[in-house]
Formats: sequence, C-alpha cells, structure tokens
Amino acid sequence: MAAVVADQALDNSNVSSIKSLADSQALNSVPSAYAFNINPNDEADPNDPEFAIPIVDMSLLTSGSPDERAKIIRDLVKICQEWGFFIAINHGVPESLMKGMIDACHGFFSLPDEEKKEFKSGNDVLEMFKYGTSYNLALDKVLLWRDFFKVRTHPEFFSLYKPASFSETSLEFSRRSRQVALEITRAISESLGLEPDYIYNTMNMDRGLQLLAGNYYPPCPQPEHAIGIPHHTDHGLVTLLIQNEMNGLQVEHNGKWLTVNGPKNGFFVNLADQMQILTNGKYKSVMHRATVNNKATRISIAIPHGPSVDTIIAPAPELCEREGQAPKYLAMNYKEYIQLQQSGKNYMKSTFDHIRA
Repeated sequence: MAAVVADQALDNSNVSSIKSLADSQALNSVPSAYAFNINPNDEADPNDPEFAIPIVDMSLLTSGSPDERAKIIRDLVKICQEWGFFIAINHGVPESLMKGMIDACHGFFSLPDEEKKEFKSGNDVLEMFKYGTSYNLALDKVLLWRDFFKVRTHPEFFSLYKPASFSETSLEFSRRSRQVALEITRAISESLGLEPDYIYNTMNMDRGLQLLAGNYYPPCPQPEHAIGIPHHTDHGLVTLLIQNEMNGLQVEHNGKWLTVNGPKNGFFVNLADQMQILTNGKYKSVMHRATVNNKATRISIAIPHGPSVDTIIAPAPELCEREGQAPKYLAMNYKEYIQLQQSGKNYMKSTFDHIRA
C-alpha cells in the first residue's frame, strides 16, 4: 500500500521537481520509478587507515618554502595515482563566500516550481544554463533523488537571474574557485615532471569550460532504496565541490565506497576523465556517486574545470615517450567526448571503453 501511495504522489507531481515530491505529506516510501538499491557491504570503514582521505594544504603550494612545495608535489603523485581525489584546505577562498554560495543555491531551489521552470532547457551541457530533476527523464532508467541547475561560467560568465543575490555571489565564487583549480593543475603538471603551465597551455584553459552545478537532495524516506547521482566519472580535468553540513558524496577506493567527511571550509577535489587521458592512465579519474539521507536536505555545488570545447585531447606525447608506452586512448575533441559521455548508450557505463586505442 505504501508503494501505491508513493507512486500516486509521483503521478501528481509530474516529476516537476524532487523537492515538491519530497514535500508531499503522502510520501512515506520511495516511488518505484526511483527504486535503486545500495549494497551496504560495498561501503568502506571510515576508521580503517586504508581509507584515510588525502588532504592537501594549498598554502604550502602558494606560499610555502621550496621544500614544502616540493613535498606537496611529490605527495600528489601518489594521491593522483591511487585516489584521484583529495581535500584541499587553506585554499584562500573565504568561508563566508562558500557559505554565501550555498545560501544562494538554497534560495534558488526554494523558489516556486513555476519560477525555476524559466531556466529549463534541453540536455546540452554547453547551454548557458539549465534546470531540472533527475538527469535526463527520457533516458534515465532510474529517476534520481535530486534537483539540479548547471550554469556555464567560463569562458563567458552566465548566471541565474533569480534570486537577486545569485549573480554577484556566483561571479565572485566562480572566479576564486577557478584560481584554486588552476593552482591545482599547475601542481599536477609539475608532479608529472612537466612545466607548471603544461596542462593550462595544452588544454587551452585560458578559454576552458567551467561550470557551476548546484544539486539539491531533500530527505528521502528510504535512503537505502534511492540514489542522488549514480556512479560516474566527470568529463573534464578537475572538479571542485563544496556542500552544506550534510554528507553524501562517496568515492570508490580499492573496490569500496567511502563517504567523504571533511572540514566544512575545504574543497573536495576529484580528477576527471581528460586528466586520465592526458596522463595516459597514470592518473586516475575517480568514480563517485551521491547518496541521500532521511534527516535533512543536502546541497552540493560542483565546479567542473575542463579544456576548451574545441581542444583535441590525447595522451601527452612527452609522457608516453618518457614511459616508453603507446597511447592507451584515442584522440577526441572535448565537446564530442562530453556528448558521447552523456548519450543514452553510456548510461552508468565508462566512456573510456569507447576511446581505448
């Protein structure tokens, strides 16, 4: 009977937003369209030293001694090979700005559905902005327990125009977080034995794609039977992420899923697909997902950074030659890669399978 009630609530909502569905008084179980089972045996023990998440002190990269910077860069080799993920602290972005960005996102998701629908668009990630629920209602085999927006903020800056404070806050947050991302790519370049600006120049990051993606995960009556975002890798070079006080991001490490818990003013940093391609598989694009809870709303903001959309990405010849390896991946235009990743045939599958040399 509970499932019938839940499915009736889903029908009445017309899947306009998960927020309106979750706010329904009739909802006491997960509607069948959202059913997704998580195996608790696949989850890591956060107290096991094997799953201690790496932390990178950005201040040692930007203002530390030469020896301190050199140590961080050496550490990044192991982190990028074994994890593809770390938490950046002392990065210089004010905590007040990070909180302001979370508050601005909350303000947007709190708007009436009719106002949020003004930002609806197609499924092209390169549009100025888009708003929706799940991911692609035409393709998704399981609907996702989240609402989202995505805004393109570089090379041209666009913004949601509601709520009133959003544009000013997102402009400053996007600018400051970009500085962090570029400092990270410089350090990664050095960790590979390349010039600091190698990735920036080769990937044409002066006109690189940067997005601002807000996710809203309301409380779920049966969190073990729903998913915020299923397992995936990101299509760019590096993604930064912040969240409110609720956890939910999980990364895959050594065959287990680890819930990420870190300082509230830290950036969660994950390497993405173009970094794995550029390094010929030496560095890892980390698999991750977003789980939900039954206690409180989680808001996360992801800031993906990638090459310019017209850049053709292939394994770096300098690295292949030095390692004595043939390229493991075929060269591909970044825009085409994004379209391939988000096509129906790649639903919850690895895009790498299509470009292996």
